[in-house]
Amino acid sequence: MTKRTSVRQRRVSAELRLLRLEAGLTCKEVSDGLGFSESKISRMETGNRGLYTDDVSTILGFLRAPSEKRQELMQLLREGEQRNWHEIHGKLPPNWKQLIRFEDEASAIKNYEPLLIPGLAQTPEYTRALVHSIDRQLDEIDVDKLIAARVSRQLVLSRANGPAVHLLIEEGVLRRFVGGPEVMRGQLQHLQLMANRSKVTLQVVPFSAGGHPGLEGPLVLLEFSEQPTLAYAETRGASSFLEDEASVARVRHAWGGLLRTALSPDDSARLIARLIGNPSEEPEP
Repeated sequence: MTKRTSVRQRRVSAELRLLRLEAGLTCKEVSDGLGFSESKISRMETGNRGLYTDDVSTILGFLRAPSEKRQELMQLLREGEQRNWHEIHGKLPPNWKQLIRFEDEASAIKNYEPLLIPGLAQTPEYTRALVHSIDRQLDEIDVDKLIAARVSRQLVLSRANGPAVHLLIEEGVLRRFVGGPEVMRGQLQHLQLMANRSKVTLQVVPFSAGGHPGLEGPLVLLEFSEQPTLAYAETRGASSFLEDEASVARVRHAWGGLLRTALSPDDSARLIARLIGNPSEEPEP
């Protein structure tokens, strides 16, 4: 039976491991210093053991974690049994770091996007044009941070043991000239290359599909070999990890409905190839 560890607890586990690595210590060195077993430290870092406030506080003290980080992690731990995790953010979504970690741990990533190219498939040029279009108040430093975050997410695609990635993209996204024709042509060519990867499936939801479950908004499903599935949603000014069974089941149902409306991978590839050659092609009725 899969051990149900909340998304907050998984965040704390990941941070404990990161803090230990930044301190240049092994699990054994931490266990020897605290009198814990090495296996206990390992299970705490992988989320395969329940986290107790006294144990976590002791480890954070031993690792000399900054006060702000300690307060953040202890607060997450106190809220650990709450399901779903919502954050309201400013210019840069703080949940992105955690999203990258979960994508790196996932065995499968399923992403539907109705308005833009999925972040895992964006070229830097497309990302820059997109960010400038959405928020003209961002300075170049913030724009560069957003692009760097996108590039960091895409590293997971290069791993030999990386997750299987399934992308569903609305046809209108492929026809919208974000950044102009040349930027969009480069983006479509990049999608072509991605679709040829063995662990990537790319499908287009055509205009002819009419009404479908994707009209409610974008969705991401993160599946794991040893942890429950998470759903991730990002909207204007907020992002959420959904983990309760009812919410995840609803997202799964929407994904299934979208698959039934999408073109096959081969037909999707042919549509992308046509648009590269003739970006102003009229959509089929």
